[in-house]
Amino acid sequence: MNKVILIGRLTRDPELSTINSGVSVCRFSIAVDRPYTKDGERIADFINIVAWRSQADFVAKYFRKGSPCALTGSLQVRTYDAQDGTKRTASEVVADSIEFVPRSTATTESGEQQAAPKKVSDLTPIEDDDDDMPF
Repeated sequence: MNKVILIGRLTRDPELSTINSGVSVCRFSIAVDRPYTKDGERIADFINIVAWRSQADFVAKYFRKGSPCALTGSLQVRTYDAQDGTKRTASEVVADSIEFVPRSTATTESGEQQAAPKKVSDLTPIEDDDDDMPF
């Protein structure tokens, strides 16, 4: 099985192009934080992504550098000959699905920006009043 699930931020604006047959292709990369730190610093992996057809058009239209996204796809590894004649290997994720991810701030009813909860204990519970339930 070849299945990749990633959540990260675009490291640059997506580059949309069209191949000879008229199919859209979009290339971009995302930074994905590792679940640990080194000397108190977050470590990120920078992963190349390629999207095709409607997914390519979607990314080019709605995402920019710094945009958070979630995607699923498959890992593709290919080899090619560089200009100097050496063999090179390139790894990239071919995206099947790309979605928006909320930013790390939330807007209150008064329009103020506040940091989103970082852990479950920071969440405010919803009052459970069975009388107001529509079912």
